[in-house]
Amino acid sequence: YQHLKMAAMNEVESVEALLSKAGETSLSKEELGEVKRIFYGNSTPELKLPENATKLANERNFELKGYSFNVKPDVIGKPRIVRIGLVQNRIVLPTTAPLPDQRDALHKRIVEITEVAALCDVNVICYQEAWTCPFFFCTREKRPWTELAESAEEGPTTKLCQELAKKNNMVIISPILERDSAHGDILANTAVVISNNGTVMGKSRKNHIPRVGDFNESTYYFEGNTGHKVFNTQFGCIGVNICYGRHHPLNWMGYGLNGAEIVFNPSATVGALSEPMWPIEGRNAAIANTYFVGAINRVGTEEYPNEFTSGDSRPAHKDFGHFYGSSYVAGPDGSRTPGLSRTRDGLLVVEMDLNLVQQIKDKWCFQMTARYDIYVKLLTEYVKPDFEPDVVRY
Repeated sequence: YQHLKMAAMNEVESVEALLSKAGETSLSKEELGEVKRIFYGNSTPELKLPENATKLANERNFELKGYSFNVKPDVIGKPRIVRIGLVQNRIVLPTTAPLPDQRDALHKRIVEITEVAALCDVNVICYQEAWTCPFFFCTREKRPWTELAESAEEGPTTKLCQELAKKNNMVIISPILERDSAHGDILANTAVVISNNGTVMGKSRKNHIPRVGDFNESTYYFEGNTGHKVFNTQFGCIGVNICYGRHHPLNWMGYGLNGAEIVFNPSATVGALSEPMWPIEGRNAAIANTYFVGAINRVGTEEYPNEFTSGDSRPAHKDFGHFYGSSYVAGPDGSRTPGLSRTRDGLLVVEMDLNLVQQIKDKWCFQMTARYDIYVKLLTEYVKPDFEPDVVRY
């Protein structure tokens, strides 16, 4: 397990670190500022976080960053200030450790980070995809891994999150591997949404399941059946677009049509496959659908006892590759925060005024200028077996 930690030290820390290094050596302060404006959009100033939170994060060895979106106050409407927290982390114990110990260690780690989020006055926190376990779906092995699946309503992870939510007056989005005993004990990739009063508001399942590279998830579960559910919480209307759903523009649109103001994208994705797409997709979705997007990715490399193969003809191997973190928040105005580290556990705290959503809708009018009538006509025809493309040929 130590050799995996050593390998992480050879990874680039973050794009932000490279930009700062370039600024120190070859760019003036003004030039660096212009590069960041082009790269990130409108400035997202650093958010001053409590000293005790920063101290505790250092003691617990995770990165703590805070930013805020610049929003011009409404003349009539009151500000709708919300702080969200995104959590990225590596597994705590090696995959060879007893399963109960692995989950308990992850529970403990998330409690440590959530306590710091509470000190930072976070209102809504979202953990990474399948945060209670290694991302073992690459292995195609059922046992013992599927024993980590649990009830979305009554499982030990949900009970823990209910306690944390009630204690800290915090909405918690907890993505787990679900065991649905009411429907034949099937497995599902599910995000449980827990209100700030500790009650389970409901769940949102992963709509799109990858069949690429090492992502052998369809061995365990299929596409979700909860649609594009939006949760109207005390701190805004929230959707959860799990991982691979970010590659599907219509999936993002579904949450917007249902009135989402913030859509979280808890993920587990590796650098060799998706990293060039990562900083673009969440930002594009925020722009096209006029809401905030919280993009979350785990960190580290996870090695398994047995070799496995993948769909890209690589030789058999024991690890998935490097999960590159880089969690960030994008706004509907095209701006985004810097990302967290590519290698370290981290908590990103972002403050926003949800009034920006309506302001940008009024400015750009995407919802008014959309042609849903012709889109639905095309899609209605497209799903028919006898569909023929409307192509004019020479």
